Amino acid sequence: MRNCELVIFDLDGTLLDTSEGIKKSVGYVIDSLNLPKITDDVLRTFIGPPMQRSFERVFGMNSDDAMKAADMFRDRYKDGDVLLARPYDGIFETIEELERAGIKTAVATYKRQDYADIILEHFGFDRAVDAICGSDFEGKLSKKDIIKNAIDVLGVSDISRAVMVGDSDNDAQGAAELGIAFIGVTYGFGFAGKADVDAFPNIGCASSCKEITGCVI
Repeated sequence: MRNCELVIFDLDGTLLDTSEGIKKSVGYVIDSLNLPKITDDVLRTFIGPPMQRSFERVFGMNSDDAMKAADMFRDRYKDGDVLLARPYDGIFETIEELERAGIKTAVATYKRQDYADIILEHFGFDRAVDAICGSDFEGKLSKKDIIKNAIDVLGVSDISRAVMVGDSDNDAQGAAELGIAFIGVTYGFGFAGKADVDAFPNIGCASSCKEITGCVI
């Protein structure tokens, strides 16, 4: 992508493998509320989307019950499970290469802002990227809204020079709704392969972190 000014990264499944902590906290809610047991494949679908929507989708909860379950998840998650994660191999080198090329970097995540700050600061991403934009406490912001916040915070006036990088349809749809470029990664939780990425408008597909820079530099 020529003249790229800003690369925006999703968090779960793009910067960090956060599966252990999320799955542990979701499992805690399932046990506490005596919800039906689910398979690991279904459990993985909780990684990335807003938590209350996942409880609605998987267990057929109404919005009030789903929000209560999500609050229970967040209380458990913030008390330690949030740090059960690991950066993907090569992701810091990728960010450094983008920075050397004069490209700004940001994070746009469905994680609540305070959780995003905690986990990204813990792993040193706060020193690597130029902005961290998370969700609001009520979970009302869409992925489009959060991506737009990152663009606005960094003062990118020409959105055609911004690109979103993520592992899921939420990331792809948010980019498409804004009219910005998208790069899908297949090492995370959402897209299993190039065919999944190609279901959405994109300028590239990366099976590893090091392949991201080739799509924008």
